[in-house]
Amino acid sequence: MADKVMLALDQGTTSTRAIVFDTGGKPLAEASRPLRQSYPADGWVEHDADEIWTAVQAVLREALSKSGRAAGEVAAIGITNQRETVVVWDRKTGRPIHPAIVWQDRRTADACEALVQAGVEPRVTEVTGLLLDPYFSGTKIAWLLDKVPGARKRAEAGELLAGTMDTWCIWKLTGGAVHATDATNASRTLLFDIAAQAWSDEMLEMFEVPAALLPTVLDCADNYGETTAELLGAAVPIRGVAGDQQAALMGQGCIRAGEMKATYGTGCFMLLNTGETRPVSRSRLLTTVAARVGGRVTYALEGSIFVAGAAIQWLGEGLGMTGGPRAAEALARTARPGSGVVVVPAFTGLGAPWWDADARGAIFGLTRDAGLAEIAAATFDACALQTRDLIEAMQADAAEAFGEAAELRIDGGMSRSAWFCQRLADLTNLPVFRVNYEETTALGAALFAGVSS
Repeated sequence: MADKVMLALDQGTTSTRAIVFDTGGKPLAEASRPLRQSYPADGWVEHDADEIWTAVQAVLREALSKSGRAAGEVAAIGITNQRETVVVWDRKTGRPIHPAIVWQDRRTADACEALVQAGVEPRVTEVTGLLLDPYFSGTKIAWLLDKVPGARKRAEAGELLAGTMDTWCIWKLTGGAVHATDATNASRTLLFDIAAQAWSDEMLEMFEVPAALLPTVLDCADNYGETTAELLGAAVPIRGVAGDQQAALMGQGCIRAGEMKATYGTGCFMLLNTGETRPVSRSRLLTTVAARVGGRVTYALEGSIFVAGAAIQWLGEGLGMTGGPRAAEALARTARPGSGVVVVPAFTGLGAPWWDADARGAIFGLTRDAGLAEIAAATFDACALQTRDLIEAMQADAAEAFGEAAELRIDGGMSRSAWFCQRLADLTNLPVFRVNYEETTALGAALFAGVSS
């Protein structure tokens, strides 16, 4: 392995990226492509799955070329992805039947609320560790089957396949030979029994999703087949897969119970590793699979903030603050202390611990002397204050594991700001450590692939 490299594919919400690492975890080269989002209706968010596949091919080839390595020198590919985003495609042609529905999408809010009113949420949580929210994949798949003409009949006949972005990428990379996912991504669908580590017949019936649609569930470090030789010039094994937040947990080195990380990207996702203990949340947090390696499952408590870095982006796009995040931070630093301005960036609803799909953004406490600087500062603070909400919920739910967590490890775009990091430490009353290398998600994917190589 000394002369080999690892190739990580990070298919995210706003970009698709590939990074070549040496076996010591040092990045050698990278390539990325931006990803367009479309908003066809209020609360709807979609991606073009074919565009994603085009970008996947481009970044893998470009990163490998930049590294000066040949395909034969790649020990394995590791894949990480935006988790709950889902696509359904034709088994024979490989063509999606509809644009991919993104994790931020809220179109199935009414369906989720109907199930809540039917009283089934406690059972759903017991089996899957999740709550009934349009964030997750199960109701998205059901929506596609019901709304795309003929889709349900075709799915029941075995003509269609479904999967999150890892599954889509694996299927395309292997030329349609492998239809698989890993346990972390499966645990985000509302269809997976996290104790039995298998698709739940009960949940499939509840959400009206045919089992024939779904991929095989493998470990995070496992054999996912090989790429076609045409892609990179030689077949390359795919040996690691994990959802983006679990990959970041691995990349941050949070592999022991009590270790905790938060990733500040489009949203913020905080995970507390609870080891082999499967916690039951009383604070409306999620119980999720942190990793499955060699058949051994570790769990995590997770809190999801739907809008974090996207709120800083909104300062420019929505309020006309030019200059990007650095300019927004510089403006925020000039805000009048104690202004009383509060921003609630609930642009796509509120995540944990509130889970209010109908909530929308708001600004409170405006006075005659409040301006853009105060709004900017309050927007940064909103991310830190929502993080504190999650920390308090985790303390209540997993006191024993949390007692060992003396620090919060952070990564993602907002972690570049020393000023934000200090605000986060002040408002959470925890030491905050940011990584030296920001691409921990891709690193985690490479590490999982390395375990299996």
